[in-house]
Amino acid sequence: MSRVRVLQGADCIKPNKTYKGRQIANSNTKIKKDDKATITDGFKNYFKGVKAEWGKVTWPEKHQIIVETGIVLFVVIAFTVIVYLMDIIFKGLLGLIPLR
Repeated sequence: MSRVRVLQGADCIKPNKTYKGRQIANSNTKIKKDDKATITDGFKNYFKGVKAEWGKVTWPEKHQIIVETGIVLFVVIAFTVIVYLMDIIFKGLLGLIPLR
C-alpha cells in the first residue's frame, strides 16, 4: 500500500519550473518552438565560457618551460638507461640457469 501512495504523490510536481530564468517544461506541458535551444546556442555558450576561462589562465615564463622540459627529458633518459641495464643484468642472470 505504501508504494501506491508514493506513486500517487508523484503527480504533485509543478508543471512549470524555472532554472536560471528559463522555463523548464514537465512531461505534462508542451514546449513551444521559440523555447527550444538550438545547437548553435550551445556552441556559442561553450565558446563564451572558453573565452572567459582563457583570461584566467596563468602562463609560465619561457625560462620555467625550458628548465622543466630539461628535467623531464633527463628523467626519461635516466629511466630508459636504468631499465636497459636491468634488462641486460636479468638476461645475464637467466643465461646462467642451465636448461635441460
